[in-house]
Amino acid sequence: MTAPDARRRRLLGGLSALSLSSSGVLGGASAFAQPTVRKGAGRQPNIVFILADDLGWGDLGVYGQTDFQTPQLDRLAKQGIRFTQAYANSAVCSATRFGLITGRYQYRLRGGLEEPLAGAGGIGAIGLPPEHPTLPSLLKKVSYRTALLGKWHLGGLPTFGPLKSGYDQFFGNYGGAIDYFTHKPGVGENVPEDLYEGEVPVHKIGYYTELLGDRAVDYIGQQSAAQPFFLSLHFTAPHWPWEGPQDEAVAKEINSIFHYDGGSLQTYGRMVGAMDSAIGRVLKALKDKGLDDNTIVVFTSDNGGERFSRTWPFSGQKTELLEGGVRVPLIVRWPAHIRAGRVSQQVTISMDWLPTLLAAAGGQADPAYAPDGESVLPTLLDAGAPLRERTLYWRYKALEQRAVRSGDWKYLRINGNEFLFDVVKDTRERANLAQKHPDVLARLKQQWDAWNAGMLPITDDVRTYGVEADKQADRYGSPTGNARR
Repeated sequence: MTAPDARRRRLLGGLSALSLSSSGVLGGASAFAQPTVRKGAGRQPNIVFILADDLGWGDLGVYGQTDFQTPQLDRLAKQGIRFTQAYANSAVCSATRFGLITGRYQYRLRGGLEEPLAGAGGIGAIGLPPEHPTLPSLLKKVSYRTALLGKWHLGGLPTFGPLKSGYDQFFGNYGGAIDYFTHKPGVGENVPEDLYEGEVPVHKIGYYTELLGDRAVDYIGQQSAAQPFFLSLHFTAPHWPWEGPQDEAVAKEINSIFHYDGGSLQTYGRMVGAMDSAIGRVLKALKDKGLDDNTIVVFTSDNGGERFSRTWPFSGQKTELLEGGVRVPLIVRWPAHIRAGRVSQQVTISMDWLPTLLAAAGGQADPAYAPDGESVLPTLLDAGAPLRERTLYWRYKALEQRAVRSGDWKYLRINGNEFLFDVVKDTRERANLAQKHPDVLARLKQQWDAWNAGMLPITDDVRTYGVEADKQADRYGSPTGNARR
């Protein structure tokens, strides 16, 4: 046995013992003693990371959705742990994906400043540098197979791509949005499809959400217990265009892939329902293969919800640093180690998943690229683990938005107006406590300034989604005037 193998064996053994101990460092006597040792509990876990696109915090039944049903994801929550204070790294998609895959604030990379990257190939030479360590590349160092199925949106060929950043296999779209039926990022006979097998364009017939579910089922069917795998299943659902699985005729009538009109809550419900059904098939494939017990399944969204999303009880939506723009659903299941039916108020953020999953896999981050995120593995393993106070930072070019979440406090600046909220007591962000607690306001502003000084500056050439927001700046005298796009 080589030294790295021996070290990995010791790490995994420690993880198994820690998760089952009633007197370990994760909480003393409060650490849970169940579940008992089960099949696969001592091996490296498989990982299936499922990312929705523009799904609102309240768009699942277990988070309060009543307009449509999400039975598969509701069941997943009952089988694992559901987080109520999970955040996305950004209020838009590609910026969060930089944070997720690197474990660091996206503002450390030029591509991460884009809100979001434009077009199927990004903008010129902007993207995720292939030399930058990533979650898949670091997992490969501890013997994982890796695959991405679905949306990449971190820069286009020939410079950037999943196969250049740690994934062994890729099937999906390089850009930000495609039609669910034509798989094109726009309309017209001369617009090429943005659908690839690896780095080769391919043509497939079918509703994109269902195609991704099919490929995920096939991929899991090819795996075995002999080698762990990491599968990133990144849906474009329920991102516009507003097309359900039976709306192919509607798709042919759409004049633009953009979302300035069209859609309905019913269509949106069908889009989320199709994703829920596809996830159900993926979970069944894990069970049929006998891999579900020792597979970590993570489900979350890349940012807050869009036009038809349910974000109650929060204000705001995608592109806004109000809670509705950055608070996301988060569900984790790992039967071998996580007690079912738990709900956690631990504050988390997208970039936490690199250190968390590396810790579970017996890997480690590159010391030259230390994560900004923190491992939430103690929370996953120990039902009695105390809540850890977090301080998280955001910024967004449109309307010069900036935010800090520190403990229960949140500092928000938008269009020159400053607010201080207790977001635990005041989830709607309505009671501005800036004058009542000027010391807290000053402290959080100072912390934001110190943090921001270590990030890349937002220059004039940085692209921001929804420039029409700037035209409605007068609506932001208070957080009640949210622009609806």
